[in-house]
Amino acid sequence: MARGGSAVAVLSFLLGLPLLSVLVAGEDPYRFFTWNVSYGDIYPLGVKQQGILINGQFPGPQVEAVTNDNLVVNVFNKLNEPFLLSWSGVQQRRNSFEDGVAGTTCPIPPGANFTYILQAKDQIGTYFYFPSLAFHKAAGGFGGIRVLSRPRIPVPFPPPAADYTVLIGDWYKTNHTDLRYMLDSGKALGFPDGLLINGRGWNGYTFTVQPGMTYRFRITNVGLATSLNIRFQGHAMKLVEVEGSHTMQTAYSSLDVHLGQSYSVLLTADQPGFDYSIVVSTRFTTKIITTTAVLHYTNSAGKAPGPLPGGPTTQIDWSLNQARSIRWNLTASGPRPNPQGSYHYGQVPTTKTIRLANSAATINGKQRYAVNSVSHVNADTPLKIADYYKIPGVFTVGTISDSPTYGGAYLRTSVMGADYRGYVEIVFENSENEVQSWHIDGYAFWVVGYECVRATLHCFLSLALFTFGDLNLSGSNFFDAE
Repeated sequence: MARGGSAVAVLSFLLGLPLLSVLVAGEDPYRFFTWNVSYGDIYPLGVKQQGILINGQFPGPQVEAVTNDNLVVNVFNKLNEPFLLSWSGVQQRRNSFEDGVAGTTCPIPPGANFTYILQAKDQIGTYFYFPSLAFHKAAGGFGGIRVLSRPRIPVPFPPPAADYTVLIGDWYKTNHTDLRYMLDSGKALGFPDGLLINGRGWNGYTFTVQPGMTYRFRITNVGLATSLNIRFQGHAMKLVEVEGSHTMQTAYSSLDVHLGQSYSVLLTADQPGFDYSIVVSTRFTTKIITTTAVLHYTNSAGKAPGPLPGGPTTQIDWSLNQARSIRWNLTASGPRPNPQGSYHYGQVPTTKTIRLANSAATINGKQRYAVNSVSHVNADTPLKIADYYKIPGVFTVGTISDSPTYGGAYLRTSVMGADYRGYVEIVFENSENEVQSWHIDGYAFWVVGYECVRATLHCFLSLALFTFGDLNLSGSNFFDAE
């Protein structure tokens, strides 16, 4: 009996080994990060400022991942106020609780920590993260996210010699708490003091290239309020990817990058050996601010001759036409082997159309912004938690209209209803005299059209998206898919 029992035990163990192996092999990999968020001195424009650092870095550390990787990010808040991180472009499949905005997630209290558990499920491409509360983004706390294709998935261009992240954005020398106070006092934010490239001012950052080699540059606008244009002196940029979608490979001499947008371009070091300028300048502003970084050839003989390349300034049509020229590569693989064009989204009938008109207003002496006349107020309890635990009195579905009212702005916790698994068209309307950028949390969406009425500069942008859960727009309005 003893021998038989031992034999059974050994057999069970041996049979368990291949089963265990299969289970481990079948699970997607995990990547673990521990981040300490703290204040620290930074000098991005040559003036000492209080910045927000992650593990002592400004900008924050790069997140590297591969399609389907699980990302476990343990964030310790060492600031003196609550803190949240939002993961722009990382889809929140089935549950948006950890998306990192006030409508969905509890802030991390001072001295506490929270572990984000995310997955780059069926995703590739270029994204970024940023702090979403209390104007912290004006002090730092942002960084790049890079999701690579799995080795067996074909990519529609040869592997580059190196892969560079380029974080561009406007910057203010004023402390973020003072900027926040300005807005709360009813004042406008004002014009930025300068522009940054990877947290540095004029010629403060260098990208090194070898002659004849091709490089990938992942460009993201992480700023607060300003659209930007980027160009590489003497070099063309071949656009290959926009926020997780491979594009038709079109060459550009300059690219408009609006707030929150991410582009991947290929650049070949095919010019004589010099140090060339990477130029970033403001768009749609009365005053044009410019900054530069250095594209350094390993065989450089010094600074490249000639002036800095000029770019567009206030031309709206130029930017619209460039956006229209960007096309999805329908024959290339995305995160899976099948071509991106095989999903047939164009054949899905629209179940609902939502029109959202933004407006600026002063309410109770404070500068506010409204959507369909509602200026959102965050509830004490995040709406996602209130919805999950069915906590009464936190929000009411239907407190914001699904079309413009064109009335006076007022304060309210705004929640709009939608149908679960619906296919929604959202039309954004902007009648303000400045560019508006929307942050759409937790969803994949497709631009289906946009236009401006030239006489009034009243602009429209139409998107299509599926509703599988909760959607947060710009941290200002919360959609509940019932």
